[in-house]
Amino acid sequence: MTTPETGNVVRFASQTENIAIVEKLIDQVVENFKVTEDHYGNILISLTEAVNNAIVHGNKLDEEKQVMVRYEIDGKTLRFFIEDEGPGFDYDNLPDPTAPENREKPNGRGVFLMRNLADHCEFHDDGKLVQLEFEALA
Repeated sequence: MTTPETGNVVRFASQTENIAIVEKLIDQVVENFKVTEDHYGNILISLTEAVNNAIVHGNKLDEEKQVMVRYEIDGKTLRFFIEDEGPGFDYDNLPDPTAPENREKPNGRGVFLMRNLADHCEFHDDGKLVQLEFEALA
C-alpha cells in the first residue's frame, strides 16, 4: 500500500508489483504538469528501472523495507528521487552492458538506461538514493 506523505511523495513495500504505483504516479505527473510527450517514455523507463533496482537489489525484496519516490518541479525541470533502505552499491564500477561479453546477460542495464534516458542522473548516500532529472516541462 502507498503512504502518501504529501502530494509529491509515495512510499511502498518492496514488492515488484508495486512498480504499478510508480507508473500511476508518472501518469499523474505527466498530465498535471504538461510534460512534453516526447519525454514520457524516458521518464517511465528510467523511473521503473530505478524503482525495480531499489526493490530487488537495494531492499532485496524484503517486504519490511520500503521504497520512497518523491518528485519536485524546478522551472522546466522535473526531478525525481528514488530511495531504498538497502546498503547501497558501487554505482561507478558497474559492468558495461554494451560490452560484447555482457550483451546476452538478462540483467545489468538499469543504471545504464537511467544514465542515458534522464537528462541528469546522480547517486547519493552510497547509491541508496537516485536523483533523476528531466528537462520535460513545456
